[in-house]
Amino acid sequence: MNHSPNKGTIYLIPTTLGDTNPLEVLPLSVKKIVEQVNFYIVENEKSARAFIKSISPGKSQPKLHISLLNKFTDPLEIPDLIDPCLEGHDVGILSEAGCPGIADPGAEVIKYAHQKNVKVVPLVGPSSILLAMMASGLNGQSFAFNGYLPIDKDLRKKEIKRLEKLSLDANQTQLFIETPYRNDGFLSDLISTLIKAYKNLCCL
Repeated sequence: MNHSPNKGTIYLIPTTLGDTNPLEVLPLSVKKIVEQVNFYIVENEKSARAFIKSISPGKSQPKLHISLLNKFTDPLEIPDLIDPCLEGHDVGILSEAGCPGIADPGAEVIKYAHQKNVKVVPLVGPSSILLAMMASGLNGQSFAFNGYLPIDKDLRKKEIKRLEKLSLDANQTQLFIETPYRNDGFLSDLISTLIKAYKNLCCL
């Protein structure tokens, strides 16, 4: 695909989860981009500014142009988010944690950018999904990411059972994520559902 030289570039900037110093895990190429970009599309302005400051303490915060993209964003507003890029400015997309476009609303902006022939550059950074896969000892040749499971307890247990069967039938590792404040309940459902299924399997 040929990209217009008059348009800016969209950079997909990975962020860390928790209090880890970003520069301990992110390459210097991320620091370089953060230092040169002043237009950002983010999920949360406060945490995005804090991340940018941790990467580049000397960067002028008042010069930053921040646009929000989260679950409250009207889909009709998405095309407007890349207007700075169409005017020649580079734009950075920042997820709240992790990689933009992966279980993240940034994917919609990225899709629109491709439609407008805007160059999209993903930057290297840690992904909790792949890190979990690497550390699991499970099948790394065939795996699937299922995003967030249902919030409803009964539906969630039903989905866990479905994924367990798929994992056994296809020898495929199943990955999913959850928000921190629902982790305890989610883990409890995983344990109770999978232990019950394991006991039933042992009785066959």
